[in-house]
Amino acid sequence: MTGKVATMHDAVAGLVRDGDTVAIEGFTHLISFAAGHEIIRQGRRDLVLARMTPDLVYDQMVAAGVAAKLVFSWLGNPGVGGLNCIRRVTEGDGATLELEEYSHFGMVARYTAGAANLPFFPLRSYFETDMPAVNPRIRELRSPYGDGVVYVVPPLRPDVTIVHAQRADASGNTQAWGLLGCQKEAAFAADRVIVVVEELVDEAVVRADPNRTIIPGLIVDAVVVEPWGAHPSYVQGRYDRDNHFYRDWDPISRDPERTEAWLREWVYAVDGRAAYMEKLGAERIAALAPSGPALSGEVDYGEYR
Repeated sequence: MTGKVATMHDAVAGLVRDGDTVAIEGFTHLISFAAGHEIIRQGRRDLVLARMTPDLVYDQMVAAGVAAKLVFSWLGNPGVGGLNCIRRVTEGDGATLELEEYSHFGMVARYTAGAANLPFFPLRSYFETDMPAVNPRIRELRSPYGDGVVYVVPPLRPDVTIVHAQRADASGNTQAWGLLGCQKEAAFAADRVIVVVEELVDEAVVRADPNRTIIPGLIVDAVVVEPWGAHPSYVQGRYDRDNHFYRDWDPISRDPERTEAWLREWVYAVDGRAAYMEKLGAERIAALAPSGPALSGEVDYGEYR
């Protein structure tokens, strides 16, 4: 590790510990599969995995045995179906993975409370749902201002939050654009933060367009430069979502032996993302790359008229 810039191996080795609560956030877009795979390779255990939308990355991590609990608001293989590895360890008498479920807004509220150091966050969206009956951490509270009863959720303070973004400087000032989720809130709520980026840029680039900075370097512990680190999810301006991967995962994950074989071939047998991409192949990579520039315009922060 040089300053905050680190390899994925070193960032995970130094910052992710057995028993941690780990949040890998990113809403369909900007999901750090590379970090999830490195956590698997390093054999972490008993993690509490937090994420608004557990999808393939957590299905793979659960299949690899890294997790003891899942804190979430929706789970599935987007556009395809369920998460079969998670289903195997959460259904029936032999369930081994604990679940703690919220609504999307409930998860955002938990991260927001954690980021703001609040004891809870009030919301009204649990009326007329069964969720409070199955999650005792969602509780009723009478408003001190005479507005009746609201529901409250506790703060979520991950030990480690990992986010993927288009770029950052060496100090960790992280810029992202396109579809965002609750990466900022999850980062501010965390004790330790790893940002994984497609490109390391000079501080002058960040200063020239400060409105794109979603996470300031002062809360970042490690910056990992990992091009294509979000595959098979997508990074706007860099590569598209690999829909074939999501479809292919469904039959693989339905069979425990095929799942184990996939993990051996694509996670344990490769030593990092570069080897993973080489294995993926140039033809598939080229099919996911954008066909040309798609400029969004120009802003002059210094001109006055």
